[in-house]
Amino acid sequence: MKRIIITLVLFLLVRPSAVSQISSTPANPAGGNAAPSRFTQPIFDYLAMAGTAKAADFRPLSQSERNRIYLKSLINPILYFKVALSGAIDHANNKPQEWEQGALGYGKRVANIAGQYGIQRTVTFGLSTLSHEDNRYFGSGKRGFWARTGYAVSSSILARHENGSRYPSVSLIGGFAAAAFISRSWQPPSTRSARDGAASFGYSMGYNALASVVKEFLPDMLRPLTKRRPPPKGGITGP
Repeated sequence: MKRIIITLVLFLLVRPSAVSQISSTPANPAGGNAAPSRFTQPIFDYLAMAGTAKAADFRPLSQSERNRIYLKSLINPILYFKVALSGAIDHANNKPQEWEQGALGYGKRVANIAGQYGIQRTVTFGLSTLSHEDNRYFGSGKRGFWARTGYAVSSSILARHENGSRYPSVSLIGGFAAAAFISRSWQPPSTRSARDGAASFGYSMGYNALASVVKEFLPDMLRPLTKRRPPPKGGITGP
């Protein structure tokens, strides 16, 4: 429930803003490129979205692009907001109880969440580099609510390879599993068991499926506010 609340809060925060595309998103020859926005760029980066690009626009990442995406994910302001909010929710629920209340207890909860995020992103980055997996979210380009939702849910466990084909994402699943179980090492006794790790992993995968659905429909919600650069002078010429 905590992560669902955070996802909805992030959605409400970005809804009034203009949409932007990340540097790896192909241009739209008919309408020009979406103008970058310093407000929306961190959101697309945090959600690991390929801007407003569709699946048909996919192209493989270079290693330098992969490195840049990883580094930006660790200094993203949306991350700090999410970590602080998650820590506050756990603090209000006194979870786990051994960390008690006060500034020290809140600090432990924030550090716990930040640590899990860092492990997840780092393991995912390492495994995706070795296996050449691309975990960015590309819009389906499909029509119909259920077709798009089905694509989004399946995308939560699939990654693209360099040839564009999609397979179960070893790097993404491995990253979530590593975060869930490695974090047990600093958890107090009440949340240190393997069962707790498995529950955390399952919850993370469920949250990722929900986030994928948000990613699929978010660009449509914001498209009327998209700022676009004008097309090249002279427009598009016919054959």
